[in-house]
Order: sequence, then structure tokens, then C-alpha cells
Amino acid sequence: MTDPNAGPPVDPADGQQPQQPYTQPPQQPYAGQPQGAYAAPAPAGPLTAEQDKTWAMWSHIGGVIGPIPVLIIWLVFKDRGPRTDTEGKEALNWQITFIIGYFILWILTSILSVALWFTFIGAVLWLLPFAWWVLNVIFSIQGGMKVNNGGSYRYPWAVRLIK
Repeated sequence: MTDPNAGPPVDPADGQQPQQPYTQPPQQPYAGQPQGAYAAPAPAGPLTAEQDKTWAMWSHIGGVIGPIPVLIIWLVFKDRGPRTDTEGKEALNWQITFIIGYFILWILTSILSVALWFTFIGAVLWLLPFAWWVLNVIFSIQGGMKVNNGGSYRYPWAVRLIK
């Protein structure tokens, strides 16, 4: 007769107990997930009118930081809210125009300031890229405020590449 409290048998060759195989505990499905299958996440629903207005506003104000926040907001919410789609495209078009203008100003300023290095005009030229950035901040905030008040905003000099 075997003793139930004796434990597992000892291997006589090395005097150690044999290792038990690892068994993984059963997986519990997530809430709402069918048993035995992996369900894809449900697509997000449309935005409410207030959410649509808010994200449209942030698409303009995000331009203060640069084009990346504007692009992210437009890509994430363009299919969920018509206003965010329209205002996001407008803000993104302005940001593209701003970046192109910014690089052109830096190139022109660099070239012209070398030619006019010792003049007052050469020193003032270095303020042009900064003035262009300030204009971007002003336009972005104006756009955000206009959209937040229920209107729509069109940037005056935007090249509309995204239709």
C-alpha cells in the first residue's frame, strides 16, 4: 500500500523528484467577447454636435504647436464628424502653406542677409520667419475661436491641397 502523504515518487538514478509539466490556466474571455474567438474592437461612433465642434476648434488651435496635432485630429475624427472634417482640412491646408512659407523665408533670409550683412535691412530680415510664425499663431487662435463660437474659418492665404 502507498502512503498518500509520501509525495511524488523519487527517481532512483539521481535522487530527485521528477519535474511536473507546466499547464497554463484556462483563459477567460474579455467582457463581450465570444468564447474561443478574438473580436476586433468596435469602430467608434459618430461625434455628437458638441464633440464635433470641440474637435474642429482643436484642429485649428493645434496649429500653434505645428502641423502634427492638426494632422492627427483630422485623421482620427474626419470620418466621425462633418465639421471636424471640414475645419481639419482647412487647418491642415494652412499648416502646409505655413511650413512651405517658413522654409522659403528662411532660405531668402539666409541668402539676402549674406548680401546685406552689414546693413540694417540684413538684420531686420531675420525677423521675417518669426513674424510668419506669429501670424500662424494668430490665425490658428482666430480659427479656433470662430469655430468655437459656431462659425467656420477660412485662412486668407492657404493653398488648398487637401480637398
